[in-house]
Amino acid sequence: MKERYDRINVMLDALEAELRSAHLWDAEKPSEEDLRSIEPFAVDKLSFNQWLQFIFIQRIRATCEQKGSLPGVCSISPMAEEFYQAKEVDASKIIKLLASIDDLITNA
Repeated sequence: MKERYDRINVMLDALEAELRSAHLWDAEKPSEEDLRSIEPFAVDKLSFNQWLQFIFIQRIRATCEQKGSLPGVCSISPMAEEFYQAKEVDASKIIKLLASIDDLITNA
C-alpha cells in the first residue's frame, strides 16, 4: 500500500508542476466559504483548476500522508476533458496525468 501512496504523490507532484507550467495555478486561495462547497467539483464556487489545486490535490495528499482510505472510484479526467475543451485550453498532459491518477486510485 505504501508504494501506491508514493506513486500517487509522484503523480500529484507532476500534476501540480504541469498546472503551474500551464499558468493554471492560482496564487491566492479561495475563501473558506467557497472551499466548503458541497457541489460536485465545487462548480458553484470554484473553477475546475481551483478545485484541483485547493481541494483534490490537497485531500489526496493528506490521505496518502495519513495512509488513509482512498476513494473506491476516482473519475476526474472526464471532467477535465470537458472543462478544458470548453475553455479551449490544450491540457492533454494534465488530462493524461488525471487519467493515470484515476486508474491508480480506482484499480490498484
